[in-house]
Amino acid sequence: MNEYVKVHKSEKYIHVWFENEMDKPFAIGEKMCEINDQAYMNGYNWDALFNYYLAKHAPEVLEGLDPNPEAGSYVGIYEASPENEAKAQKFAEIICSLIENEEELYRLVREEGDEVEWD
Repeated sequence: MNEYVKVHKSEKYIHVWFENEMDKPFAIGEKMCEINDQAYMNGYNWDALFNYYLAKHAPEVLEGLDPNPEAGSYVGIYEASPENEAKAQKFAEIICSLIENEEELYRLVREEGDEVEWD
């Protein structure tokens, strides 16, 4: 994983941590807000974006996902199970892919931003 996405496993839960205030995601978030002023990318708006994106591209990842957004981070929580561990890994990979291919995020905000339920 990248420094801004981590998967932590405990006996009961699997957490997908996204630190959106680290340099790269923060800079991307600022540009997203320049494109669409509703897309000020705190943890709550990352939650809105992930819900929208996953519903279209990986709806199975949303099954059993309990989001816990904050201002400076986003945490997705699953109950511990082999199936949910696979979902958590896939979710973390999707986040990394979006951040590393930021043009897709900019396109999404430009072309589909009105469909996202921003905070």
